[in-house]
Amino acid sequence: MLSGKEIRKSYGKDEILHGVDLAVESGKITVLIGPSGGGKTTLLKALSMLDPPDTGTVSIDGIEYSFPLLQKSNLPSPWPKVTVVFQQLFLWPHMTLRQNITLPLRNGRAKIADNGYLDDLINLFEMTDFIDRYPNEVSLGQRQRGALARALVLNPSYILLDEITSALDVEQVGSILSHLQTLRDKGIGILIITHLINFAHRVADRIVFLDSGEILESGSRELIESPQNERVKKFLSVVKSAT
Repeated sequence: MLSGKEIRKSYGKDEILHGVDLAVESGKITVLIGPSGGGKTTLLKALSMLDPPDTGTVSIDGIEYSFPLLQKSNLPSPWPKVTVVFQQLFLWPHMTLRQNITLPLRNGRAKIADNGYLDDLINLFEMTDFIDRYPNEVSLGQRQRGALARALVLNPSYILLDEITSALDVEQVGSILSHLQTLRDKGIGILIITHLINFAHRVADRIVFLDSGEILESGSRELIESPQNERVKKFLSVVKSAT
């Protein structure tokens, strides 16, 4: 399990996260929803320790990282056990998708067991026809798959996804949904930030609502149909009326 306890994060004088607790289970999809500016991406960065929390504890399969973290800590790196795919994707434009996918392996931190594993990823995301093209030569949905494959080539136990369905059409969202369900079935723990409420309802094992740096409600996907918190009710009502 990947979990955060009493996670606090400030930028300057503004505290963005106010002692948040969140758990991402192996083989489960947790979806984080809430209004813009509520702290969702900040929480994702804190859990992945790309931008560590000021205080609190992050635990990865029993290994605890307590913050502020001592500089001489002998704890193992959280990466690539935890990997992140951001909305911007960050694919190198001068490299083909294949080169982008295999780039993280060059730092010696992880290795492909055999060429068959890379082939499995290419087949999983149905990339055979465009794997050797450059990012500007393929669609946004195809770039999304390339970014997911790049994260997965490191054999992560947990993958955190920040709004990767943004700007995708209905068919592309459906394709990503199918791929995520396959990853869940392989035992990978997944955390997704999304503004697509219908997508969240379809994919989630657990829904978490974050607003103003606090978790106001969490539960099964049925939370979307019958929230108990008044702020969550108002948010979902506004979102549903706009779609």
